[in-house]
Amino acid sequence: MRKIIFAAAAAVTAMSLGACSEKTQDATQAAASSAGDDIQATATDVGDAMSNVGDTASQAADSTANAAKDAAKSAEKTTDDIAADAEKAANDVANEMADHTDGNPKTN
Repeated sequence: MRKIIFAAAAAVTAMSLGACSEKTQDATQAAASSAGDDIQATATDVGDAMSNVGDTASQAADSTANAAKDAAKSAEKTTDDIAADAEKAANDVANEMADHTDGNPKTN
């Protein structure tokens, strides 16, 4: 009779351990699945961030190019203005000289 009781107790213990092992396995699978989901979400976030970095760098490059074009146009306008001002000043001097002289280099 003792053997039957020991065998029954061993069987109950084995079934309990089997159920416990199954719960542990389920919990482990759930944790692994959750960790995988977290890794995938993080990888997606990193990919999105890298895409945003690329977009920002591209926008910065475009802004720099536009600023350089604007500066070149401004410099060109300034150079044209300086040349026009110099020409006007030379004409003004020539007109003043003509107003105060008779135009004859020998008498002036």
